[in-house]
Amino acid sequence: MNAPFQAGEQVLLIDQKGRGYLLTLQQGGIYHTHGGTLPHDVLLGRPEGFRVEASGGMILVAFRPRFADYALKMKRGAQVVYPKDLGPILTYGDVFPGARVLEAGTGSGSLTIAICRAVGREGRVVSYEVREEHRAQAIRNIEGAFGKLPEQLELRLEDLVEVGRTGETFDRCVLDLPEPWAPLEALHAALEPGAVLCSYLPTTGQVQQLVGALPAQGFLHIETFETLRRSWHVTERSVRPDHRMIGHTGFLTVARALA
Repeated sequence: MNAPFQAGEQVLLIDQKGRGYLLTLQQGGIYHTHGGTLPHDVLLGRPEGFRVEASGGMILVAFRPRFADYALKMKRGAQVVYPKDLGPILTYGDVFPGARVLEAGTGSGSLTIAICRAVGREGRVVSYEVREEHRAQAIRNIEGAFGKLPEQLELRLEDLVEVGRTGETFDRCVLDLPEPWAPLEALHAALEPGAVLCSYLPTTGQVQQLVGALPAQGFLHIETFETLRRSWHVTERSVRPDHRMIGHTGFLTVARALA
């Protein structure tokens, strides 16, 4: 999308230290920073990469946010799945264009957004969430990412075990639940033979219980791993790893459904 910025769009402002600030453009709006105020109108009609100066002299560059930027800065009810885990979930969970994907729980919606982008308009995503406040926040975040709820997405406010009563079947399943072993029987009935299940869990105890339960419920080819992200500081004089890194956020457990 190479069109100039318009009212209603989200913009990511990058300051001279590389910090990012996310805002939604409004005619007549004012953005307040520690480096002064910035009228939204100076960005409207401008292209991406345009430099602006706040009232206090702070220089900012405006871009449309990448999904990774949006996922980190969007408002959350539940903990979001971080960008470093979203890529492996989609890759090892084998979420493909046109896939029918079952998700639980919706949470703040970052994973739901990623899945909708991956399956495209020809796919289908059904996402379960049991908490109304999480579902409401997810709707706001998903609408913020797409402008509206995607047509391929259905959000359900109920427990995942209910999927076994619908008669639907899915190609892929992605779980962000504290006890993903509980609905495995209902899940297996709703998954096509060979379907891929991918679960995101924060602790080793949860992983151990899930992996122990999977074979008895008809799942094999099980693997568990985590992804670590370390950025690097690159200058003309030196190249070194940054002092801080994003270490453990969650474990991914991937399995295949037997016939």
